[in-house]
Amino acid sequence: MGFLDKAKDKLTQAVDQHGDKIAEGIDKAGRFADEKTGGKHTDKIGQATGKARDALDSLDGKNDDIGPGSAKTHGDPLRPETTDTPDPTDPTTR
Repeated sequence: MGFLDKAKDKLTQAVDQHGDKIAEGIDKAGRFADEKTGGKHTDKIGQATGKARDALDSLDGKNDDIGPGSAKTHGDPLRPETTDTPDPTDPTTR
C-alpha cells in the first residue's frame, strides 16, 4: 500500500467519523468567504462548497457521510432568509 492509499484511507476514516463537523467547517468557510467578498461571488462560493461536500462524501464511495447542505437550502444557502436579531426600532422587541 502506497503513501496515497494510506492517506486516502485515513481521510475516509476521518470523514466517516466526523463528517458532520467537516460539513460545518465547509459551510463556515463559505460564509466567511462570502462575507469577505461582500456577496459578489455568492453563487460561485455556493457551488464550491457544494462540490467540496460532495467530494468528501463520495470519498468512500457511499455518499452517506455529509448531508446535502445547510438547513437553509432554499434561495441563497449562504445567507439566512430571516434574522434572529431583533429590530432596534421595533417597540415590541424592547
